[in-house]
Amino acid sequence: MAETPDRGRASFLRSPAGIALVLFGAIAAFFLIAEHRAHALGFLPYLILLACPLLHIFMHRGHGGHGGGGGHGQAGGPHAGHPREDGK
Repeated sequence: MAETPDRGRASFLRSPAGIALVLFGAIAAFFLIAEHRAHALGFLPYLILLACPLLHIFMHRGHGGHGGGGGHGQAGGPHAGHPREDGK
């Protein structure tokens, strides 16, 4: 039988140490952003250009790989059940 965690125990983030850690992290993030904004924003155009191929790879899943045409126009392909544009 699997053991279940004690649900009556307070989470770490609600403890005094957790609240102090979150506040310290927020203050550190503020100063990190404030001090490094000028040269960090210089990388933004490159990050956008890098995002394009990464989104294509991960969002489209490669369109089924190479060879075979990916099932376009075949029964059961990606357009199966959709009416044609000319209505036939």
